[in-house]
Amino acid sequence: MRTGQVRASSEWLKLREPADAAGRAPELVEEVRSYLPTDGGAAIHDLGCGTGSMARWLAVQLTGPQHWVMYDRDAELLTLAAEDPPGKASDGAPVTIETRRRDITLLRPGELAGAALITASALLDMMTAEELGRLIATCAGSGCPVLITLSVTGRVELTPSDPFDQRVTEAFNAHQRRTTGAGRLLGPDAVGAAVDGFARLGIDVLVRPSPWRLAPSQAALAAEWFTGWLAAACEQRPELGAEAVPYARRRLAEAATGRLSVTVHHQDLLARPS
Repeated sequence: MRTGQVRASSEWLKLREPADAAGRAPELVEEVRSYLPTDGGAAIHDLGCGTGSMARWLAVQLTGPQHWVMYDRDAELLTLAAEDPPGKASDGAPVTIETRRRDITLLRPGELAGAALITASALLDMMTAEELGRLIATCAGSGCPVLITLSVTGRVELTPSDPFDQRVTEAFNAHQRRTTGAGRLLGPDAVGAAVDGFARLGIDVLVRPSPWRLAPSQAALAAEWFTGWLAAACEQRPELGAEAVPYARRRLAEAATGRLSVTVHHQDLLARPS
C-alpha cells in the first residue's frame, strides 16, 4: 500500500477483510495453481500487503511450501502482517513470511527475482499512470504470473435506491481520479490501463468481476464504507454538502436497522506469462 496521499488504517483493513475474501474471483485462483511449481517451494511476492489479508486468503488455497515476501511502506501494517501470518497450505505444507518496507512504485526488477507469483490487492486505483507503468514493467521482468484483486470500477449499487446516490457516485469517481502530488490517480480507469500496459509487453490478461456484496447483516462495514465514500465525494464537490447531511442521516439509519444493502463493484486481473 502507498502512504503519502493515501493511507488505509489497520482498523479499516481488518473490517473489510471478510468482504475482500468473499469478493475475490475464485476462478483466477484455479489459473494461478496451474503456474506454480509442482515440486519444491513457491516464492510469492505480495505488493502493498497491508495487514497481510491477501496471504491469509490465498496461501490456504494453494498446495506445497510457500514463502511470502510482503512489501509495504507502512511499518505498522508490516508489523501486523507479521503477527498474523497465513495458515498452512491446503495440503498441510508450511507457509513462511518475511516483510520488506518498500515503496512498491519504486521497486527495482531484481527485488522480484525468483518469484513464482506476484500478488496485490486494492492497489491499482490508487496509482498514477506513471507509477502503474513502472510497476507493470517490473512485474513483467519477473516472468511470473501477476494476480491483482479488488480494483474499483466506479459502479456502486445501494438498495433501496435514493435519488442522491448517482450524484455521490459521480463525485466519488472524480475524487478517485483527482490530481495529487504524484500526479493524476487512475481510480476506476486502473484495470483498463493495466490490461493495456501488460498487452503492450505481449502479456495476456484475464479480468473477472469481484464485487463486494454487503448484506444488511454487515451493517458496521456498510456504514464505515458509506461514511468514507460520502466524505470523499463531498471533498471533491463541496456543493453537495447541504444535501449530504440529511442523505447521510437516512442512509446510516437504514444501515443500523438492517435495511441497507450495498454492492461495490471491483475487478480482479491475472497477467499470464507466455
